[in-house]
Amino acid sequence: MASIPEPVAEQPARLPDAANAAAPGHLLRALEWRTGVEYLGARLAMRRIATWPRGDGHPVLVMPGFLAGPLSTDLLRNVLRHLDYRVYDWGLGYNMGYRPRMKETLPARLRHIRERTGGRRVSIIGWSAGGIYARELARAFPDDVRLVITLGSPFRGNHQASTAWKVWRLLNRGSDATEAVAEAALVRRAQPLSVPTTCIYSKSDGIVAWQCCTSLPAPETENVEVRSSHLGYGHNLETLSVIADRLAQPENGWRPFHR
Repeated sequence: MASIPEPVAEQPARLPDAANAAAPGHLLRALEWRTGVEYLGARLAMRRIATWPRGDGHPVLVMPGFLAGPLSTDLLRNVLRHLDYRVYDWGLGYNMGYRPRMKETLPARLRHIRERTGGRRVSIIGWSAGGIYARELARAFPDDVRLVITLGSPFRGNHQASTAWKVWRLLNRGSDATEAVAEAALVRRAQPLSVPTTCIYSKSDGIVAWQCCTSLPAPETENVEVRSSHLGYGHNLETLSVIADRLAQPENGWRPFHR
């Protein structure tokens, strides 16, 4: 099997322009078909995955992307279980966009997981829009969160730089949805977190502009490039290897990603 290209940690000096980013073009959208190949590659690499760094048993909460549900993160969650983490789905079924009840249900889910795991802090992985929720949950409850990993999550810059924007707008109406994409909300969302954060992105993402998936500089925040489709982040072998490396770090011992 060919070796996996090494992901590259983005340096602050090379931070891309997210404000003027545009949605991916037709070619990148067409290349999203490769998600099936990525899934098959991960399934065939389970023996190799078993040799990756083991976890310390701490809890991990996984949030799916827009229009996706628990099935989309099934392989990712199974990989993490095999690596000795206690893994939890977000418990809200399909992600149809912003819903006011999330203000109560997501904090309650976080508290429930901490209670079930003896008060241990929770790492949160959010795919696409799920990463936006993961970041805001960590922003509101930093003492409960150990680490945040986002997978192609457009939390910065032009919020319309996505091929899914029109569908999101169609399914998310009313004052709450409008407030969620208001200027003040967008500025707040772009601010780095106070907890360790890894923002994974791919320049061949066919759904969202990769520039919008990168963070402003912060002491414990990093941008890591992988080669993945948007629909394949959760079962792309390179992405999975970065996730495993980041989760295996000792608590309060964060270091920038380096292969």
